[in-house]
Amino acid sequence: MMMASRFWSYTPWQRVLFPDPPRPLPYARAISIALRTVHIAAVGILLGGHAFEVTAVRLLPWLYLSIVSGAGLIGLELYSSCKWLYQGKGVLVLLKLLLIAAVAVFWEQRLWLLLAALVLGSVGSHMPGRFRYYSVIHRRVV
Repeated sequence: MMMASRFWSYTPWQRVLFPDPPRPLPYARAISIALRTVHIAAVGILLGGHAFEVTAVRLLPWLYLSIVSGAGLIGLELYSSCKWLYQGKGVLVLLKLLLIAAVAVFWEQRLWLLLAALVLGSVGSHMPGRFRYYSVIHRRVV
């Protein structure tokens, strides 16, 4: 049963975006593993391409595959519940996206920005649950 927050009452949209319990998706684990595998491979090739100064034309398909697989992973999380956005694991992904977007502005520092994004992704994937599920809004694990 959904407990009303002392800050707001739940509207129909909030029930859709933040269902309690989170929405299950059949085969979500298998889909996540497949997307994550593709994502890691594509990002690895893309990062290596930048490290070894491969032409942009040759890296473009890997960029697109990185974007599509990353969007798929985010979509899986958001389907379950949008609370992912303000949990530690979601916040780190949003920070990672900011670092990646900064590449467009700070092109000469792209390798360091991409490496920093990789570190955030690795830390976010392996940190303990008390940090992964910590809500920056509720100031507790949710």
